[in-house]
Amino acid sequence: MSSRIVLVINAGSSSLKFSVFRVDGTETLQLVERGQIDGIGTRPRLHVKNATGGVVVERTFATAEVSSIKDAIRLAGAWLRERFQQESLLAVGHRVVHGGVHFSHPVLIDPEVLAALEQLIPLASLHQPHNLAAIHAIREGQPQVLQVACFDTAFHRTHPQIADLYALPWEYYQSGVRRYGFHGLSYEYIATRLPQIAPEIADKRVIVAHLGSGASLCALQAGKSLDSTMGFSPLDGVPMGTRTGALDPGVLLHLINQRGLSGTDLEKLLYHESGLLGLSGISNDMCVLLESPEPRAQLAVEYFVHYTVKQIGALAAVLGGMGGLVFTAGIGENSPLIRARVLQACAWLGVSLDAAANARGDPRISAAGSAVSAWVIPTNEELMIARHTLALINNRETGYVD
Repeated sequence: MSSRIVLVINAGSSSLKFSVFRVDGTETLQLVERGQIDGIGTRPRLHVKNATGGVVVERTFATAEVSSIKDAIRLAGAWLRERFQQESLLAVGHRVVHGGVHFSHPVLIDPEVLAALEQLIPLASLHQPHNLAAIHAIREGQPQVLQVACFDTAFHRTHPQIADLYALPWEYYQSGVRRYGFHGLSYEYIATRLPQIAPEIADKRVIVAHLGSGASLCALQAGKSLDSTMGFSPLDGVPMGTRTGALDPGVLLHLINQRGLSGTDLEKLLYHESGLLGLSGISNDMCVLLESPEPRAQLAVEYFVHYTVKQIGALAAVLGGMGGLVFTAGIGENSPLIRARVLQACAWLGVSLDAAANARGDPRISAAGSAVSAWVIPTNEELMIARHTLALINNRETGYVD
């Protein structure tokens, strides 16, 4: 009997990320390889590493060979079939950014589900089309392959209604203008890890800071999402690499009415030219900014810390206090300096930093006796998707589907 694998795909506008997980006899998932095709349509490159970080393949292609997500799927599929020809592909799990109001759990993709996800494109026009393009490409090339959609919004469907409302006429809420929250797969993974890594706070009030190129925070109560900093789109909340974070809507009216910006202009400004890049004028990379002596680079870092702390305070108020603070994602996991500055500013909440533990990147970085504990827990959205995909396929085979 051949071994079984689950393929996880995260398709973006110019890159296709994929991970291969092997299913062992105890139904445990083990990462085998992780790769991506980036530079789609410009300078395509396939780069794959094994589970220990060793390079498996590094190859470039002519622009015409990989000009679309469909081409990238075809190329990656051919490489993976050759690479894992002795393995049995159970299913493909996809990260889908928007699940709207109704998709609160991962689902097996069929024509009806796909049609419903197409209807959500206006809610995530920069992400959803690319997610769905990968699904369509696999259905076209290998229609027999089972595919599962896992949503970045689903984890936040436990919000109380009050947390999802905007103070707009009710008809807008009914038509879908509401706070959805994102990075849900990351927060869900952290919630599953808390009982093992930080059991003393797993059932308490916890704030998780997913700080990376995309950044947000989430308020957890007993592992469930009560509120989050991202709202209708992945633009709200804390500043990000190239995205604004929270912005007075009056600024948008000014840019339209007084500066003559179009919808396309605003989209480019808000998503690609703002955040750390816009403030610093140098880079969207926190590592670059921390090392730069330029005043605007330091201002961008200070702004990021200031608004992260501001949002922590807001979520602590929503929770009615907090027992723990968790850092995750690229900046959260890898920048002791940012973590230290955030925690020092949160001292009033009862958290005390253990500087040595923080410098080492220990799981627990708060001092002994700290009223609020602080943690560093690496996220793993790909594993979360693989778990959901395997569970859904197993339930389907046993005749049980949630």
